[in-house]
Amino acid sequence: MWMPVASHAQNRGVYPLGMTAINSGVMPESTFTHANQVLLYTRDQAKDNEGQTLPVMGNHAVILDMSTITWVSDKKVLGARYAASATLPFSKNDLTSDLQASLGGGSGFADSYYLPVILRWRWTRFAVCAMYGVLAPTGRFSAGANDNVGAGYWTHALSTGQTFCLTANRRLSLSAFQMYEFHTVQEGTGVHPGETFDLDYSFLYSPVHTRRFRLQGGLAGYEQRQTTARTGPGISLAASEERYAINALGLALFSVLPKQISVGFKYFREFADRATFQGYSLQSVASIGF
Repeated sequence: MWMPVASHAQNRGVYPLGMTAINSGVMPESTFTHANQVLLYTRDQAKDNEGQTLPVMGNHAVILDMSTITWVSDKKVLGARYAASATLPFSKNDLTSDLQASLGGGSGFADSYYLPVILRWRWTRFAVCAMYGVLAPTGRFSAGANDNVGAGYWTHALSTGQTFCLTANRRLSLSAFQMYEFHTVQEGTGVHPGETFDLDYSFLYSPVHTRRFRLQGGLAGYEQRQTTARTGPGISLAASEERYAINALGLALFSVLPKQISVGFKYFREFADRATFQGYSLQSVASIGF
């Protein structure tokens, strides 16, 4: 997520999993597009590094309200359309225990994400995007606090998205999005989080596909893997050897409406996670082009 929560039981990357599962290689055609996404992540099972459920009773919930402005240039770079975007998120998180009630939580402006480079190539049935982004620690963070809404470190991200139309009538499509997160040292703690690989994907069918209206529905999922060790003061050898792993599968519905409006909904259920909390996610998105 853009807004990870500091917790011994919670280990994840900064990317909001699942948010780019649909039409991952597609870029807005309008010069300016505003998109708003509301993402709910809730987890009530703690998993150890072997994937076994720990006897921890409680719930961890995060709500993200993210506003994204995307600008698309008429010019091309290396044969690709060029674009840039900025995402400004607000977050509310809550960590509770059945035995100790509230263990922490915070709300407010979280870490913001900027994509200064977006390149999109498009062919008849295939589209691909290549991106460089940076997550800035603009959210409130203080070492040891239980109301943080920011991660306290910078993240550089390389990502790519692909969408492939499997049929000539474009009714069946496969999309995938991959990101690699390079984290810096956390301010105030000296901890360097492990690097992270993210994967979103979807397999959608379009029963209605016209120039003015398109409806898509089908399967969607996400994966996340910690690829390097978490190191720094206070990190034990056992904790450094842990590698969080997240898996989810669910359903997605997306429609493109007249006047450059689109809306979508996604539901994901996580399974076989490791070294993290496990739960589900509900997501909605609406966008309009200008």
